Amino acid sequence: MKKYDVAIIGAGVVGGLIARELSRYELNICILEAQGDVAMGATKANSGIVHAGFDAEAGSLKAKMNVAGSKMMKRVTDELGVKYKNNGSLVVGFSEADREHIERLVARGIENGVDGVRLIEQDELRTIEPNISDSAICALYAPTGGIVCPYELCIASIGNAMDNGATLRCNFKVEKIEKTDDEYVIHSENDSICARFVVNAAGLFSEEIAKMVGDDSFSVKARKGDYILLDRECGTMANCTIFRCPNEMGKGILVSPTVDGNLLLGPTSVNIDDKDDKSTDADGLSKIMAKASENLRVGVPFGKSITSFCGLRAYGNTGDFIIRPACERFINVAGIESPGLSSAPAIAEYVRELLSAEGLNLIENKNFNPIREPKHAFREGTIEEKNEFIKRDASYGRIICRCESISEGEILDAIRSNPRATDIDGVKRRTRAGMGRCQGGFCAPYVMELIARENGVAFESVTKCGGESAMVISKTKGASV
Repeated sequence: MKKYDVAIIGAGVVGGLIARELSRYELNICILEAQGDVAMGATKANSGIVHAGFDAEAGSLKAKMNVAGSKMMKRVTDELGVKYKNNGSLVVGFSEADREHIERLVARGIENGVDGVRLIEQDELRTIEPNISDSAICALYAPTGGIVCPYELCIASIGNAMDNGATLRCNFKVEKIEKTDDEYVIHSENDSICARFVVNAAGLFSEEIAKMVGDDSFSVKARKGDYILLDRECGTMANCTIFRCPNEMGKGILVSPTVDGNLLLGPTSVNIDDKDDKSTDADGLSKIMAKASENLRVGVPFGKSITSFCGLRAYGNTGDFIIRPACERFINVAGIESPGLSSAPAIAEYVRELLSAEGLNLIENKNFNPIREPKHAFREGTIEEKNEFIKRDASYGRIICRCESISEGEILDAIRSNPRATDIDGVKRRTRAGMGRCQGGFCAPYVMELIARENGVAFESVTKCGGESAMVISKTKGASV
């Protein structure tokens, strides 16, 4: 049975950044993921907002981690070659009651240590956000707010951890954990590993993992949110991330550009019992359309929607992040709802400190390399830079995804680099092949051929997203598609 110093259960953005932080030290680290790829839970489908830190209650762990993580994000994304944009955030008020709420948020932001947060009036609001609704009378402005691609950050974090020696075990659904005097034995249906220290970063399923070691001190439920994504020609309709005044269910329907130039609308917020229900519904999408339209004075072109999707976020019953030891050498990292993405870099450092306090010996890894080369350099390069890529590797000269101008070279890199893409959606998250207007209608067969060839498997065995998500059943008329 393979033995590790630390096992991290959950390969989302929080688990990924914890793994990367621990790979700075001479440790044998294993990341355990129930799904067939990383970033498959809440990380896969969220707003991608780097919150400034004005919303969380002062003194809470959420507030501390949010403000610290937001300040770290630029350095972390630079090191990992991940796109990040400091576009600023607005909480827009449409009434005097909203103004009072916003004034409280500004005061809270100042208390939390958010730099530059302030209340702005209508004229300045229009200067910052020209397309804002004519009904808006004021706003909270947080210039330190930003946007990032959550699954790109997760993939890069785990890839960097693996490049520095960490092991990733996908399709390892934890079924049972046994504690001995000096280690934990972690069982899946078909395999087992040992680890002296364990980090429970299992997202929606962190409650179930905690109960395996006897900790029933908290509960985690699922909150469902639908989104609508508009074509990239709509991305300039908003400069900042535009929020409405938040309530007990979250921060409301937002309008925000993405780092890839699209316009994102949503999410809804509905508590559900089924932690696997990722279906969208007409009522939720209609609500997004109505609320998003209220935020802008120009008509939102919903006809340019290229996809809708649903994300599930974990919310705990404590009202705060749950980051604490469950028992000896076992750390819970649970209830990481918004602003979890923003907080993730700071959570990673906090967990390292907790593990050290539990007795983990941290000896600096002198070979640690924090740098991961960006995976979007080709498509964002100049003509001259692209020609240099093609001179070194002709596969960069073959465009596979026409909507997003993604080359064969980029897809091959995604299949060959840590953590390796093994299905169509894995390639999509790493390269954007299939994320454009046709949503993979043209490029999917070519992506499948590359996956099959690189992994030495049959074309028919390549799936959309693992499991039973078959794309084709068999060959017809001797063709491969």
